[in-house]
Amino acid sequence: MEKPVINYESLVRITRSISMIRDPEEVVLISVEGVTNALKVKGCTLFLFDKKSDVLSLAGSYGLSREYLDKGPVSALRSISSSLEGGHPVAIYDVNDDPRLQYPDAALKEGIASILSVPIIIGERTIGCLRVYTADPWEFGHNDVNFVQAVAQVVGMALELCRVNKGYKESIDILRAMRDPRTLKSTKRTPYEGVPKSFSKEEMAQSGT
Repeated sequence: MEKPVINYESLVRITRSISMIRDPEEVVLISVEGVTNALKVKGCTLFLFDKKSDVLSLAGSYGLSREYLDKGPVSALRSISSSLEGGHPVAIYDVNDDPRLQYPDAALKEGIASILSVPIIIGERTIGCLRVYTADPWEFGHNDVNFVQAVAQVVGMALELCRVNKGYKESIDILRAMRDPRTLKSTKRTPYEGVPKSFSKEEMAQSGT
């Protein structure tokens, strides 16, 4: 298979699209579709890592069948685990002859030949991975890996912004509810509360008797 030339235009196009939305589901779908079309590969998936259960939950996919996606739970400990543990990209040239795959038979049935798994990292936390699937054996080069890594980085930041933005909106809603005139019970003092009262001459004379 002739590999496409990856340039900055593809990355800029994906980044621009992601920057215009605040819905995490749309961020994921734009990313997996963008990577698939830019690399001209079979498909792409994005998994989110559940640290408590060590399971990779499918957040979005493009180009792959429902049968393959429903093959079973994906274990972070058995499915290309070194990509998550080491925090670096892992490429599998032949899915038929690599023990790092959890479901090699399902991959063969789907017509997958090679896989690239790139971790999605926010700060020092690995929150998931972006995986690329090819129909023909593919030796992923530096350009391929760097491109997918860049998209994974952008996706990670976008998902974090979605989370922060959601928390921000929830905080604003709470503040607005607190400031609602219909429910607000002000505890503020007026500018003159607590200021000594001035007395008239008659009041002063009476107080002196």
